Amino acid sequence: MQQWHPSATIDTLRARARLLSLLRDFFDQRDLLEVSTPVLSASAATDPALESLPVLPGGTGQRWLHTSPEFAMKRLLAAGSGDIWQVCPVFRDGEQGRWHNPEFTLVEWYRLGFDERQLAAEVVTLIETLAADYRDLAPAQYLTYRDAFVHYAGIDPLAASDDEIAEATMRVVATGGPAYWQRGEWLDLLGAAVVYPALGRGRVTVLTDYPAEQAALARIRPGNPPSAARFEVFLDGVELANGFYELADPQEQRRRFETDLNRRRAMEMAVVAPDERLLAALEYGLPDCAGVALGLDRLVALLLGQDSLARVMAFDFARA
Repeated sequence: MQQWHPSATIDTLRARARLLSLLRDFFDQRDLLEVSTPVLSASAATDPALESLPVLPGGTGQRWLHTSPEFAMKRLLAAGSGDIWQVCPVFRDGEQGRWHNPEFTLVEWYRLGFDERQLAAEVVTLIETLAADYRDLAPAQYLTYRDAFVHYAGIDPLAASDDEIAEATMRVVATGGPAYWQRGEWLDLLGAAVVYPALGRGRVTVLTDYPAEQAALARIRPGNPPSAARFEVFLDGVELANGFYELADPQEQRRRFETDLNRRRAMEMAVVAPDERLLAALEYGLPDCAGVALGLDRLVALLLGQDSLARVMAFDFARA
């Protein structure tokens, strides 16, 4: 194939367009407002797992291409938008491969009055609705994070010590991580190696009740031990979506930003300023809500039987 050619066939792009139309119908039927927020942001991601792409100053100050529309959408929620959704390009530096592209498409939405369990059920309904004309799926499965690791990795991720988790990971992965790795990084590596690839085979699998230290932007549910009000969705061993019962406490959000920045310093990554506009919106008041981001390119590829993002994109990174 010549370099000027698209990376997906025209028939695939027609099918993608039809799936996007069905997606809009899904949200229209539920009366969600479609919004559009800037792809250029005055703030970069603080999460050490993400690296924002910088845009050089051009007389208006430093900007970054957003890794997600989440913070801008939460500002709309605080301003009284009600239930909202959008589909948009997002950008992440250093992400390229079969299921990764530096530019990809997210579907993100927020539901007032929902917790993470209710929103996870809606994600399942969306995927099964879009899949109806393309492939048969078995009934959805719900697994706790703990049960998934016990079953597929043979270790209790909540009860095992840090050393036991590192040792279990090293038994299945050729190389370990750097000295600054903590429990969460080892669990992520173990999950990526043996747990996540086993999930969602022929059906949607929802992973729930993450460890509290992996809450990201989710609330913490009390318990022994406490858990994060977070879920992820898998199909055919590929992660499709990540959702939260959204944290609304501005002081806790600021503390988590600082934790992120301390991790970035330990990892010798660029240290960026927290998004003060988001924190101001949380101070004003974020309504009780749950939100989720779903990778549209991955979903389209899996529904159409394709084996990479490139095959469902007009032009992947190599051809852009």
